Amino acid sequence: MNRSATYKMILTALLSALGVVGGSMFEFTIGVAKVAPMQHLINLISGVLVGPWWAITQAFITSLTRNILGTGTVLAFPGSMIGAFCVGWLFQKTRNLFVAACGELVGTGIIGAIVAYPVAKWLMGANGALWLFVPSFFLSALVGVMIGYVILLSMWKQIISPQLKKLDKK
Repeated sequence: MNRSATYKMILTALLSALGVVGGSMFEFTIGVAKVAPMQHLINLISGVLVGPWWAITQAFITSLTRNILGTGTVLAFPGSMIGAFCVGWLFQKTRNLFVAACGELVGTGIIGAIVAYPVAKWLMGANGALWLFVPSFFLSALVGVMIGYVILLSMWKQIISPQLKKLDKK
């Protein structure tokens, strides 16, 4: 295993742990929606720093651990994993932080919400309407992405930009 893979594995484990702890601690209500922005913040950071496949791994580990601990639901799987992939893939293709942030909004806030609806109906017996999922997923993703965007912007010149230059030279 090379140094890059070890770095990505360790960072994925750390971000997963932050997602588990933070996802249980930071949640609040906006209107009828329960907003838990930590996973979206972690998805954005993970997708940018380790890429799409490790970001999916992080989202899966976080969702699985939260479900085992009883602090999450099965709806976390489709939403977080689709969003994490979109962030990582879009950042890998564009090297643009704003585009990556939009990937989390669309991936989790819209696509993940649409995919979560049949999962909720099938596994949880929920009979809610699809239009109830999209606003709550989107609001949660929006809050997390805004915080994550500010965090990544603050580290951009010191950490991320030099790493991207090294990758571009290879």
